[in-house]
Amino acid sequence: MAKKKSKTKATSNTIALNKKARHEYFIADELEAGLELQGWEVKSLRQGKANIAESYVYLKDGEAFISGMSIIPLNQASTHIVANPTRIRKLLLSRKELDNLFGSINRDGMTLTALSLYWSRSWVKIKIGVAKGKKLHDKRTDLKDKDWARDKARVMKSKLR
Repeated sequence: MAKKKSKTKATSNTIALNKKARHEYFIADELEAGLELQGWEVKSLRQGKANIAESYVYLKDGEAFISGMSIIPLNQASTHIVANPTRIRKLLLSRKELDNLFGSINRDGMTLTALSLYWSRSWVKIKIGVAKGKKLHDKRTDLKDKDWARDKARVMKSKLR
């Protein structure tokens, strides 16, 4: 009997990226968290209608929440309810992870930022980073390093020809 071919998708699992986060912060640690979503939000995420650029994560009463993340509602999916695109959503983390986050935020002067939103099988996950803000001179050195790496790759490519 022949094996059945699995259906593979050519699309990426990434829904949204926060490109500014790596420029603005030093990322010390990364965690994966689940999101508590409503039905219309999942349908909108399947269409890629999310933005996490202005979002931030905070801890309150022993739980983690994300604020500022916007999910644009689809007209055909949310006709019977009033959708709030920027509502505060709860993050699903274990107690041990929450305790570690709370300790690093209070002790080390770090903050939590959302890095990416993606699909993990049929679940929506968000990657959050424990971050510390960069100063202006740190950002300049990062840009110089990126420019040098790009120039070095260009030189190496031309030498191989």
